[in-house]
Amino acid sequence: MSTAFTLQDSLALDDLTTYLSRAGRVDDGSVRLIAASGVLAVYVAVFYPSGLLDESPTVLGLRTFRLSEDETFDAVVPVGSLLQRLTNRKIEVTDVAAPVTVTLPMQVHTVSWAAISPPRGGWTPLEPTSGTVLDAVGRAGIDEVATAIPTGTGEQIVHRVRSEVWGRPIVGLEHVPAGAGFAALSLGFLGAGDESVQIFETGPWTRLTTRRGHVLAKRRAWSIAH
Repeated sequence: MSTAFTLQDSLALDDLTTYLSRAGRVDDGSVRLIAASGVLAVYVAVFYPSGLLDESPTVLGLRTFRLSEDETFDAVVPVGSLLQRLTNRKIEVTDVAAPVTVTLPMQVHTVSWAAISPPRGGWTPLEPTSGTVLDAVGRAGIDEVATAIPTGTGEQIVHRVRSEVWGRPIVGLEHVPAGAGFAALSLGFLGAGDESVQIFETGPWTRLTTRRGHVLAKRRAWSIAH
């Protein structure tokens, strides 16, 4: 397995750094990196169940980057450690058009959401939605959570409130949890205008796709119905 990966240029390095910085503000835990067939898939967790009885949806962010064909690995590493390495490489870059190699931090093996792998194929297109819908859902949910959780509230209550707010389906998008809107907003996947957001589905998974990235949401078992 590779212990490093090589991005095409410093623009890709900046792009990955920005993406992980945003992800770190949502959840400063871990990032899953899968390299295969010349593509680096970078998964981050926005929401995921904390136990068997937790009904929170699984909501992941995904960005992809081009790599050389011979780089292959599947690794889960701390977001903070990888960000530090990306920052160090940005300081060292002298040719903005040259490839940039980044070494992987030490892996972690106790991340529950990383064992949940969205399928790579078999996606069926559905009617698209708009970026303004997801933006509005994300902002409304942020306000609702902030209002419902006073300063000093215990972690268990905080988790319950967030699960209720972000697990709620978006009106008009039956199988898409509100947390997907929050993910698209907080990870920078929504444009400034009313950009179309493509929607795809396979099994319990729904994928929202914009020019800037993908949000993947896995429905809770009780809601898998058509």
